[in-house]
Amino acid sequence: MRITGLALVPPPTAADLPKVTPELLASVLARYSRSNQGIGAILAKVDLANPDASIDRILNFVDYGHASIGGLTGGLAIALDDVSMWLAYKVFEIATMADGQESSTRYITMDASNLPTAAELGIPEDLAPRWSALMARAFAAYHAEYARLDGLATANPGLVRVPLDAKPAVVTRLRKNYALDRARYFIPLATRTNVGLVQSSRMWAVTVKHLDSLPHPEARTAAKLIRDELLKISPRLMRHSFAEGSFQQQAAQELQTSLELGSARLSIAPLRDEVWVKVDRETPPWLPERQPVAESLRHRANRYGQQGTATRRMRVTFAWNNMALAELRDLNRHRTGHRYTPLIQAGFYLPPEIPAAPHAALLDEQAALTRELMHRGSPAYVHSLLLGAQTPFEHTTQADKFIYEAELRTGMGAHYRYAEHLSAVLREFLIQVPEARDWVVEGTAEPE
Repeated sequence: MRITGLALVPPPTAADLPKVTPELLASVLARYSRSNQGIGAILAKVDLANPDASIDRILNFVDYGHASIGGLTGGLAIALDDVSMWLAYKVFEIATMADGQESSTRYITMDASNLPTAAELGIPEDLAPRWSALMARAFAAYHAEYARLDGLATANPGLVRVPLDAKPAVVTRLRKNYALDRARYFIPLATRTNVGLVQSSRMWAVTVKHLDSLPHPEARTAAKLIRDELLKISPRLMRHSFAEGSFQQQAAQELQTSLELGSARLSIAPLRDEVWVKVDRETPPWLPERQPVAESLRHRANRYGQQGTATRRMRVTFAWNNMALAELRDLNRHRTGHRYTPLIQAGFYLPPEIPAAPHAALLDEQAALTRELMHRGSPAYVHSLLLGAQTPFEHTTQADKFIYEAELRTGMGAHYRYAEHLSAVLREFLIQVPEARDWVVEGTAEPE
């Protein structure tokens, strides 16, 4: 695992602008909020040659809490190389106010050499050989199915939807994506990936505190590396980034819930699709919603257009019983609202193009190892999961954010399974909000 901080500096043409550190920026803006002077007058009192003294002087006067000042540090960019897909998922779950990207499965190494060691992940020593062998078999299954499906698509061009005017290079790319998008359910969740996030010092401190409070060795290692990097940029504010009792207690309780649910529901049989949608349109009696839903939606040229108060004030919770981890990794990155999953294996998804029988022994062994890790109460059970593991997933947000997600994940270039999942919840939403039907654009996931 490698952690790199990326500093933001003024452009070369901005030589006349003051160059301030993130903490100096935060302290100056904090002072600005308690002064009737302009920002220029405050900056004139700052000794840029000795910023630490200026920061201490301002903070001693302002006496703000670290959180309110930490949010003023601007975007601090951190790149996390070679972290497991599980840790990448967890960071996005925790960092709800971050902007970020993760390496696509189409571009990372699919091989047992691209796994952290069993010790790094906290796999019990006596189970480490068994885990390593299982991971190697999972990668072998991925490569075998990828090769078979790629060959099948090459021999039968009609299997893959392609634009009528597609160039040969595009046809090749879409054919390979067809194979990868179906074979990927054998990829281990422990596979290494890369993540880049940008957020304020305040949110980094919360993220690192949360990681440091988890029982997973990889999370605590990442917390230390991120903290050490950010101490170079924001030393005062990152002092509030260590493990804390309330975070540890909640992490322990969530792990216990996952172990109990996971042990009870562990299965390799695919789950039948079920969705649950709850729409809440209630408003205070003294401030009723006056805008029709149609007026909230009809003026948009596309999904990025502004929606009105009718949908922005409407609360929506939607959930699936069977979100495969392959899809969860992406849907979890829709940052609005609250996302929750116990991250268990209640069934295993394989697309219709992949027969289950040839892989039954692999999946039986995978489920047996997961069961053993759960029986021991080990948080490392997550690292025995493959991307086909199905888990319940719930997202609570507002209707405008839900509509954006539904249009995006059924739109052009969307993965076929995203489209199935989002189409199902969209149908239920439109039953409850029929006035939106003419203005929400459900896509067909046509290839780009």
